[in-house]
Amino acid sequence: HNIGVSHNAYLLARSLPTLKNTLPAITRHKGFKQRAKLDKFRWQDKAYDLACSVRESSVAQGFFGINMASTGKGKTFANARIMYGLADENLGCRFSVALGLRTLTLQTGDALKQRLHLTDDDLAVLIGSAAVQQLHDISKQALQAKLAVSNSATGSESLADPIAEHLYVSYEGSLYDGRLKNWLNSSPKLNQLVSAPVLVSTIDHLMPATEGVRGGKQIAPMLRLLTADLVLDEPDEFDTADLPALCRLVNWAGMLGARVLFSSATLPPVLVCALFEAYRTGREHFNAVNADGRSQLPVICAWFDEFTAVKAECADKKQLMQQHTLFVEKRVKELATQPVLRKASLLGVTASSKNPDLIISQLASLIQQSICQLHSQHHQVAPTGQKVSIGLVRMANINPMVAVAKQLLQMAVPVDYHIHYCIYHSQYPLSVRSAIEQKLDAALTRYNTSALWLQAEISRALTQYPQDNHLFVVLATSVAEVGRDHDYDWAIAEPSSMRSLIQLAGRIQRHRQQPANSDNLLILSQNFRALKASTDRFGKLKPAYCQPGFEREDLRLDSHDLKEILPEESFLAINALPRITQPSLLPSKILSSLVLFEHFSLFQNLFPQPDMPLPKDVVWPPDYAARWWQHDVTWSAELQRRKPFRKSSPDEPYCLMLSEEDDEPVFTRINDAVWPLEYIEAENFVTESWLPTQGNHAWFTLDVLSVYQQRAEQMGLTLEEVSKQFGEIRLRVKQNAEKWHYHPVLGIFQNL
Repeated sequence: HNIGVSHNAYLLARSLPTLKNTLPAITRHKGFKQRAKLDKFRWQDKAYDLACSVRESSVAQGFFGINMASTGKGKTFANARIMYGLADENLGCRFSVALGLRTLTLQTGDALKQRLHLTDDDLAVLIGSAAVQQLHDISKQALQAKLAVSNSATGSESLADPIAEHLYVSYEGSLYDGRLKNWLNSSPKLNQLVSAPVLVSTIDHLMPATEGVRGGKQIAPMLRLLTADLVLDEPDEFDTADLPALCRLVNWAGMLGARVLFSSATLPPVLVCALFEAYRTGREHFNAVNADGRSQLPVICAWFDEFTAVKAECADKKQLMQQHTLFVEKRVKELATQPVLRKASLLGVTASSKNPDLIISQLASLIQQSICQLHSQHHQVAPTGQKVSIGLVRMANINPMVAVAKQLLQMAVPVDYHIHYCIYHSQYPLSVRSAIEQKLDAALTRYNTSALWLQAEISRALTQYPQDNHLFVVLATSVAEVGRDHDYDWAIAEPSSMRSLIQLAGRIQRHRQQPANSDNLLILSQNFRALKASTDRFGKLKPAYCQPGFEREDLRLDSHDLKEILPEESFLAINALPRITQPSLLPSKILSSLVLFEHFSLFQNLFPQPDMPLPKDVVWPPDYAARWWQHDVTWSAELQRRKPFRKSSPDEPYCLMLSEEDDEPVFTRINDAVWPLEYIEAENFVTESWLPTQGNHAWFTLDVLSVYQQRAEQMGLTLEEVSKQFGEIRLRVKQNAEKWHYHPVLGIFQNL
């Protein structure tokens, strides 16, 4: 038996170097090579041409690319063209696009399929949830129908590409080794993961390549890295605690011979440096085996944005950072000449008491006053003559946000105003959250400015309520910052990090690109945590800009007032510059500047302590990312144990059940330890029922009965079947006996 195992392992290992050439690939695809027709996308042609120019050298030396083009410039398609340019057209193109969020993954998959007319066999989309995929498909069909109506009503042309479907050759491949073929065929998902020429997936599908320590779950992701190049989308959006795991993945991509491209307009220099070091050291191992022992070959590096495309050969991080700094400096100069779309100012907020209820009341009053002010300066005029604006109030955490929403919905509104609220966060049953996102996607797709009046809820509201001023306000957590292609007129932000503020700003005038004549982003000078924060026994402020944010128990800011820690040049004309330029990390300034603080926090999680004095009470964490490649711990699982990817708190599954016999929906706890699953009525839920005061209104009708009935009709299911498939939500395990609260408008929350 052992001899047989070793012999088959030997045969399989011998087949691995040629495995890539036997797998399906896309070749001779005219869509990748077609020149851009619009001026704003011409930069993609330069990017593609540069990729073609380094095609042969990148095979031997590797490729490390960075795409920093701005929002709305077509990074997604440009990334695909770059990877196709790197591929040998005769052998075919194979690459993976890994993203952090399901919504972004689904949107990227749709965009590439539509733009390139790829079939499901050629482009696989994996997100790990069949229910989310089904709801996305339903929402996509509904949105396409609305856009078609909008285009016909406004006389706009369809964005669909009239080019014929079959523009390319899809090489199906032939796995000559039956052992691997049989193993892949045992699981359709495994087959897609390894075999699909283009894979668009959440990064969780590839991460086990370096995280798996038992059960063989690492094999398929390893084979994917071995046989396809890699695009990492928005790598800087991961939590700092996840960066060591991200660097481990990039290190193995280099070791297995993949070429990598990072796509983000807000990449901090220290993260670029760490990702390059991870890739370069991995590539040295690959070169030692495949380049006649010449392991020290310089890596082909390239930078892309909407202004230029440049390349260089970099043998170490010093050369890499010299080239990166030059590129960023040129980009900064070009961005300075662009119209200013977002102007921001600080909104002073102080607490007269540490009482949470009083703080919430003060915040709600300030927010209502501010949204009316922003509406008066940034709105559209409807055909009826009424003024309409759509704004975003972003808060850091769910429970304070819901408390503010309760106050706002119960407050009197100014004369001749009507305010419509949508509360948007992660704690809704799956189907309800999908319904919210579907409606927001339709209302906030604003390339065509007159399409707003065709939205059913907005048109109905203008007819039903005669007031001259209508504000449609989304109160949301960070779910509104990343992954949603939404265009707001204005926003108010509760701060948690500079990164968050930059992402939020990108949602203002995202589609219409109209220059700002006055402030359209107001930033609270302190967040809720800071307003109620106390000091520890040493008199030091407890962390406030955390969860989300960069503060930790062992790394705290000296002040939580942005008036003291955020200089005006960082936010007046807010853009990505504070993130992409490397400031001097002066020890005396690190804890008194929000921008320096974030760069320093990233440095701590990526590299060993530099030869510089640390601020008082700051201790350098031992489990930084570079340990993986600097200390030869590749064959140990200790770093994975200490720094796992997306470490989460224990949670438990619930389901909001509804059947034809029920008058009201009931929350049940799912016992997933048995099959079929048991649904046991949950006793730790309180359902609230109250109505907003006059002048306030829920933007959407989102009662569970109407949402479930719509799904049941669309899919031919019973209400109970819809409940079980699309009514699930996972909530953290609470250490106390406090109950969960539910309201159809507010979702699931806990009282402060």
